[in-house]
Amino acid sequence: MAMSYVADPSNAGGEFNRDTAYITTRITADGRDGYPVEPGRYRLVVARACPWANRTIIVRRLLGLEDVLSIGFCGPTHDERSWTFDLDPGAVDPVLGIHFLRDAYNRRIPDYPKGITVPAIVDVPSGEVVTNDFAQMTLDFSTEWAAFHRDGAPQLYPEPLRDEIDEVARRIYTEVNNGVYRCGFAGSQRAYERAYDRLFAALDWLSERLAGRRYLVGDTITEADVRLFTTLARFDPVYHGHFKTNRSKLAEMPVLWAYARDLFQTPGFGDTTDFVQIKQHYYIVHADINPTGVVPEGPELSNWLTPHGREALGGRPFGDGTPPGPMRECERVPEGHSAG
Repeated sequence: MAMSYVADPSNAGGEFNRDTAYITTRITADGRDGYPVEPGRYRLVVARACPWANRTIIVRRLLGLEDVLSIGFCGPTHDERSWTFDLDPGAVDPVLGIHFLRDAYNRRIPDYPKGITVPAIVDVPSGEVVTNDFAQMTLDFSTEWAAFHRDGAPQLYPEPLRDEIDEVARRIYTEVNNGVYRCGFAGSQRAYERAYDRLFAALDWLSERLAGRRYLVGDTITEADVRLFTTLARFDPVYHGHFKTNRSKLAEMPVLWAYARDLFQTPGFGDTTDFVQIKQHYYIVHADINPTGVVPEGPELSNWLTPHGREALGGRPFGDGTPPGPMRECERVPEGHSAG
């Protein structure tokens, strides 16, 4: 998630354009970019508030990579300089020894000129960011890190379905994941209305697709479901009001609401979702949209745990695999920050 979100000033229509020029170095099994997969060498830096980072938290947990890839949590808010490790003792990451994530970016690229984003993977020995390419990151967790998956890890990116997963994920990214930002940071009424129409057209398409199938591609959870879930989880707490995506709440879209609850109640999804940090980030950091910094109390969260009825559609969440085990105590969402 970039440090700031603004309409492109060169765009007279006021449309929001995301800078997608990431550090695209990859950590691979053969180390062809100079960074081979090695247990204990890298640290995944995330913020629970960020939807792009939340994906990596989910996939790391589902695949059981906790023992080989450590994780560092930034706080939910930041200033224009950097995400920071406010949650750690002394506000310093205990492994990297830094307060500002930007320090790891600057070690890789001096005076790093772009926004300091999460998720980022840092090479612990050098203290340098290896990559912040969030889309490739989770795909590599499924493929390049396969030798270190837990027993019973699901196939989130199965080879026979990759073309379809990529196609669905592409539309989810452009129209939904980024579509909510296109609404929230529109610089003109016309740009907002176009963004609004595009977003809800995509949500209607997803509702139709999921009406008769439990998951987006195939009969198990895949990368595509992870990518959609993190936006749906933030829809009512943040996007509906803060980003003006208010044709209807998620809770008023029956198919998507049931689908989101089904995933939320699946180990790896709801147990990595921190609604308190989500609201703190958006409502405090986006001062141009919410200058008072007041964070809303609602919505009610207990309804995330209500029956969803999606089991009737069949499907097996983990395919031939098994659910992940209990979360490590140090990685659990704080008490009172999620449903239940």
